Amino acid sequence: MTRREKAERIHQQLDALYPTVPVPLDHRDPFTLLVAVLLSAQTTDARVNLVTPALFDRAASPSTMAALSTEEILGFIRTCGLAPAKSKNIKRLSEILVEQHDGEVPASFEALEALPGVGHKTASVVMAQAFGVPAFPVDTHIHRLADRWGLSTGKNVEQTERDLKAVFPKSAWNRLHLQIIYFGREHCPARGHDLSACPICSWAATKKRIAAEKQAASGRARRRGAASTRTPARGA
Repeated sequence: MTRREKAERIHQQLDALYPTVPVPLDHRDPFTLLVAVLLSAQTTDARVNLVTPALFDRAASPSTMAALSTEEILGFIRTCGLAPAKSKNIKRLSEILVEQHDGEVPASFEALEALPGVGHKTASVVMAQAFGVPAFPVDTHIHRLADRWGLSTGKNVEQTERDLKAVFPKSAWNRLHLQIIYFGREHCPARGHDLSACPICSWAATKKRIAAEKQAASGRARRRGAASTRTPARGA
């Protein structure tokens, strides 16, 4: 089976499993999506969705966000990972949107990636989900699944993005990005995953990959067993 044939079968399975795929981050418009995606780095979507309602009730536009101090923004997002750096980036990007883009989020990869704290993945999510521009945002989870499924041998997310774009139809990129995220969360975790029982890994993963993950799982189990039976050191 070629990569393209494998991708077509995966595409069909994901469409059957996830006929509708809402954006997991709560947002109101391109600006609030941009902020939410920025906050999601090293933070779960669930955590982001807990903190953004109060933040957006206070400031839901570049102008109102720019008017807040960094400390005020930090107060809303403190429970998110890397909150101090994110609060500075949110304030500064809001100021730039007001100063250089008439208070609007630009529908341009180049302009988005020039904003503080906005990398290619964040820009791709905004372009895809806010503006409907075909993109294939790849995070560590999608990178892992693409490797498991044999759709990419990329050593980084940039190569994986190129590989996935090559085997899936452009019209499906935005939808597939979300479908793979949902599948990974519900069926294909990073650890403790039985590839042979997975709806996709069971046929898409190579025997070598299945054996390697089983070996890794056995190693983790042995280490846990050794730790649980280790005799505690005697106290004085």
